[in-house]
Amino acid sequence: MNSFKFVVVLFAALVVTNLCNAQESKTFIKEKINVLASPSFHGRGYVMGGSDKASQYIANEFKQYGVQPVRQNGSYFQDYQFSVNTFPSKVVVKVNNDVLKPGPDFIVNAASAPWHDKKPNKFTTIDLSNIKDSTSWDSVKSSLVAGEVYYLLNADTPGKKLKLGIRKFAKELPRGLFIVPKHGKLTWTVSQDQAAATIVYIEDTVLPKKPKKVLVDISSIYIEDFKAKNVIGYVEGTEVPDSFIVFTAHYDHLGRMGRAALFAGASDNASGTALVMYMANYFAKNPSRYSIAFMLFSGEEAGLVGSKHYAEHPLFPLENIRFLVNLDMTGDATNGITVVNSNAHENEFNLLQEINKDSTYATKIKKRGQTSNSDHYHFSKAGVPAFFIYSMGTIGHYHDVFDLPKDINLRRVDDLAELLIKFESQLSNTAQ
Repeated sequence: MNSFKFVVVLFAALVVTNLCNAQESKTFIKEKINVLASPSFHGRGYVMGGSDKASQYIANEFKQYGVQPVRQNGSYFQDYQFSVNTFPSKVVVKVNNDVLKPGPDFIVNAASAPWHDKKPNKFTTIDLSNIKDSTSWDSVKSSLVAGEVYYLLNADTPGKKLKLGIRKFAKELPRGLFIVPKHGKLTWTVSQDQAAATIVYIEDTVLPKKPKKVLVDISSIYIEDFKAKNVIGYVEGTEVPDSFIVFTAHYDHLGRMGRAALFAGASDNASGTALVMYMANYFAKNPSRYSIAFMLFSGEEAGLVGSKHYAEHPLFPLENIRFLVNLDMTGDATNGITVVNSNAHENEFNLLQEINKDSTYATKIKKRGQTSNSDHYHFSKAGVPAFFIYSMGTIGHYHDVFDLPKDINLRRVDDLAELLIKFESQLSNTAQ
């Protein structure tokens, strides 16, 4: 074979190999997202064993890859507990004669107490648009009678004027039922507390023109000591086994609001979990100079409690972490990636940019400062150098019932995986 033909054949072989690797990574990640965000995992939350099922699945996968368990007894789990308010069964809302659908039509404030109507109730309408300060808000609160039913118009006003978030707002109200019409997408969350009030947010487009009465039957159970697990494994380094590069993500999501409303969390954060699992599978087959750890946290949606627990009770010293990369919502990298903490770690950010010359792996790598909205935060706070990377895609489902596997397209996510692998290699091989 002459030299020209050899070069052509070699080039073709490399192209085919890269295409196969890209397809392999996408297939792997898609399969994991489909499992983690399936109805049988119940939103990886706090009812119907969803969190336990997800943690056991990840641990089994780690074992299959050949990732070593973090515990000497062979366990991948770090156990801890926290309080959480749950909605395991009845979540029924009826306005006039219309039965509403949980999730798309209404959501229950995550801190809500149980409320059980046997017949429809008439309600008192209160317009909160005149709330201007704490004095006017206190006046409204003093007029509320415990145990009564209220229809709150312009309920976002206290939030705007007094900076009352959805959790604080729930704590401000007395025992009673509060119906809040809301325009736009309904998003849910998780609460570690149970308030006195029961609050139901209803999409205003599904409300009758003249709502007159409501029937609400909601069961909520407050669990003071919900048992949770972080899932942790590692691949021992070939030369510097006592130092670590760490990939993290949160595997938990919101779970179920009653039995009918499933918050599957395909983008948030089955996508990041699946990418970390891919990295675990890759490095188990291709060990690096440094040890590589893989941490999948629970309790992120409840307030970063899983990562906070690890940072306060590390299973290997935090000072042994050379760098940590947290992945959250990485299902579509069409428009590139954002790197949180990039200003604090200029050298590592420049390294990412250097690897990504000519937009080889990401169409754009955007800088962003520190945030406290994902699991990198408590590590950064403890002095661990860390990035939080999320991808910039096209689908905007977030904390709603529409965040489903069918909408995860994984565009350029194979390139993101390759970028992370090369980033680790550069970090590991240039570190002392």
